[in-house]
Amino acid sequence: MTGLIGEYNRTIDAKGRMSVPSKFTAVLGDSFVISKGFDGCLVIYTDEEWEEFSAKLKNLSNADRTARELKRFFGSGASRVDIDAHGRVLVPASLIEYAGLSKDVTIVGTADGRAEVWDTAKWNSQNEEISPEEAAQSLFEKGIIL
Repeated sequence: MTGLIGEYNRTIDAKGRMSVPSKFTAVLGDSFVISKGFDGCLVIYTDEEWEEFSAKLKNLSNADRTARELKRFFGSGASRVDIDAHGRVLVPASLIEYAGLSKDVTIVGTADGRAEVWDTAKWNSQNEEISPEEAAQSLFEKGIIL
C-alpha cells in the first residue's frame, strides 16, 4: 500500500476537528479507523489494514489474559471517523486525551498502510531520540539493507 507517507503539520480545533492531508484521503477514502497507538500517538488505519489487524485480534484466545487486554485496548480505543466536505475528521475526545494532543499535531505516514497522529511537540522530541546512523545500524541488524 502506498500513499500514507510523508509528514504533515495540522491543527485540531476546539471541537476536535482535524484536517487530513489530501494525499491521505486519496488512499483512505471517505472514512477510516483511528485508534490508540503505541508511544503516545494515534494510529490511522486504512479499512484493509484495520480488517487485517482486527482479524488477528479476533484469533487470539480469550483464555489468555494478555489477549483479552489487547482486545479491550484496541477495541475500546478505536473509532471509525468520516471525512467531511472540508477534508476534516472529528477525533474523539477520548483519543485526543489519550495521545495528549494539543492544538498543533503532526500526521506522519509509516509506509506500511498506516499513519500516526502525534502532538507536534512530542513528535519533535521523538525525532531527536534517534540519529540517522542509529537508524542505519538498526536496519542493518534487522536484515534490511539500504
